[in-house]
Amino acid sequence: MPPVGFVGVGNMGGRISRRLLDAGHDVLSYDRDAAQLERAGVRAAASVAEVVAAADVVLLSLPDSRVVESVVRGEGGIAATARTGQIVVDLSTAAPSSTVELHAELAEQGVELLDAGISGGAAAAEKGTLTIMVGGSEDALATVRPLLDTFSARVYHLGASGAGHTAKLLNNFLNGINLTASAEVFIAARKAGLDLKTFLDVVNHSSGANWATENRFPHIIEGDYLEGGLTGNLLLKDLTLYVDLARELGVPALHASGPVASLGLAAGLGYGEQISNRVVDAIGDLAGGVRLKGDE
Repeated sequence: MPPVGFVGVGNMGGRISRRLLDAGHDVLSYDRDAAQLERAGVRAAASVAEVVAAADVVLLSLPDSRVVESVVRGEGGIAATARTGQIVVDLSTAAPSSTVELHAELAEQGVELLDAGISGGAAAAEKGTLTIMVGGSEDALATVRPLLDTFSARVYHLGASGAGHTAKLLNNFLNGINLTASAEVFIAARKAGLDLKTFLDVVNHSSGANWATENRFPHIIEGDYLEGGLTGNLLLKDLTLYVDLARELGVPALHASGPVASLGLAAGLGYGEQISNRVVDAIGDLAGGVRLKGDE
């Protein structure tokens, strides 16, 4: 059996590749950062070309469309090495328009590209309970479904190429609103002198409940920022991609300014490469140095 190919074994890719390893798959991986390969504990390849030459299915987990495009189109990249019948599964969060272009280019070589946006964060990746949103061929999805099932609890086929990445951007925009709005509210609650545990219980049994208040803030108010998840800069990237998508669709992005400004603030104050939950500290800084846990 050929190995499963994997390009990009960082925060999410490393966790997903370990799920594949634990399920008994041989995984051959490439990352330009050798330290990431060592942390992931996977069999390392010297290049993207080596991965593509060995594998029938290649999974990508990369920061953005620019990097995905370079891996596909660059010298020694996927397009230069791929052969008819291969399937590339892009787990990155990327611009749907770029995805559609890459899909068409690879299709000319008989290679199927599936865009497979993932949601659930680092914890879900480790547990194998991610949600996956797929665009592209249903037949190709059926072929790779056993691999996806090793690290996901739900797999949805959204439609043609680009549909999976579109769904991911829409979902991440809601994620950004939930997180940043809740961060602002909990800083206000802290300054108002409310008991945060009691207030959080109120919110989660009232109309203000959302994914962030139910899953993030029970930890954040205790000083646990759930390190290791999506960074502020990457979430900000996702939000700007959403704004671009909304403009392409002719939909007014009326609610984008709040989360974009909040995560831009976090980046400006030095929190950008930390988990996006640190946006609560950025807002707290502007509110006079407020922290949800303790008096620091």
